Amino acid sequence: QVQLVESGGGLVQAGGSLRLSCAASGRTISSYAMGWFRQAPGKERETVAVIGSSGRTAYTDSVEGRFTISRDNAKNTVYLQMNSLKTEGTAVYYCAAVRVSGTYYYTRPNDYIYWGQGTQVTVSS
Repeated sequence: QVQLVESGGGLVQAGGSLRLSCAASGRTISSYAMGWFRQAPGKERETVAVIGSSGRTAYTDSVEGRFTISRDNAKNTVYLQMNSLKTEGTAVYYCAAVRVSGTYYYTRPNDYIYWGQGTQVTVSS
């Protein structure tokens, strides 16, 4: 079992930055693909960014160049640096994990097994 706890959400003006953290416990995450996902009211959960065990990353088009996902396996933590935030980024952000073989990673929310409780990000205009 992997327990995930997100932190770092809050209220920020459009154009501002936030850094989300996801602290894992129960297992070391070095063999896990990790991802950040978000869900806005009335919308489906969508993938924001994912990172494989080797550090290879992928982003949804709308955040490419503005968001950066990273991992620190020694701290068992994954981060999401969000810059140039837009109002459409308002959502609950979730961290998730799935054990993988090799350097593979998954991009769909349904492929992830372990989930945190989420952290609210609100971007005001």
